[in-house]
Amino acid sequence: MNASATVGVGTCLSTSKPLSIGLTPVPICLLRRRRRCLMIGAEAEVNLAASEAQPASRRLILLRHAKSSWQHPSLRDHDRPLSKTGRVDAVAVSRKLERMGWIPQLILCSDALRTRETLNIMQEEARGFLEAEVHFISSYYSIAAMDGQTAEHLQRTICQYSRDELFTIMSVSLLPSALISPWLSLFCFNVFTLNQLYRCMGHNRGWEEAASMFTGASVELKTCNAALLEAPGKSWEEVAFAVAGYGGWKLQGIVTPSSNL
Repeated sequence: MNASATVGVGTCLSTSKPLSIGLTPVPICLLRRRRRCLMIGAEAEVNLAASEAQPASRRLILLRHAKSSWQHPSLRDHDRPLSKTGRVDAVAVSRKLERMGWIPQLILCSDALRTRETLNIMQEEARGFLEAEVHFISSYYSIAAMDGQTAEHLQRTICQYSRDELFTIMSVSLLPSALISPWLSLFCFNVFTLNQLYRCMGHNRGWEEAASMFTGASVELKTCNAALLEAPGKSWEEVAFAVAGYGGWKLQGIVTPSSNL
């Protein structure tokens, strides 16, 4: 054996150069890139956790039907159609709600003719309304005339038809002509993305009464006026109503045919 290749017992190996044990050195640029990826991944996890911890916003639109016609006095109140002014107003309000992003995923509507016609016009003007799930609720016509009953009835029907992945609800109803008063009717909406929005369409006096009870404010709704309500909640039943409850909804504004939006 060659003497230069022989290492005797007790001989110390030189440490001036690192021993190679078959590992390929990792370039510094790759190490930095990996570190950046780890930091970005950790930040994304933190943001995801924060978004999951923050409850989604539930939005409710309470809108009164558009102005109806009195040209045919022989018709039942339930069967009265919209007037020309009412049709124009329905177009204006639907366009404003669309521009504001208040488009429902779920629509709960009275089965009276003037509320159905209001909804049909809004669906023709704004595609988002056409894509919403719609249910016609016959009880919305009669419940609006009963003092103190509409808010609780709206809660029950919204919880019955809503799903937690729906964020915007719309309800549409009206007030029987024999009971016309300062109370006005409204819609309840259901919303999308991070906001859940429902829409309920109905009649006065109950719709105006419900809006006032939900927000704790005095809400007045004329024909084709929409009250925009919002409250945080992980679900409609457990949080939006059980936690927010009466007086816990924030009134974001009232949309009218003549409002500048």
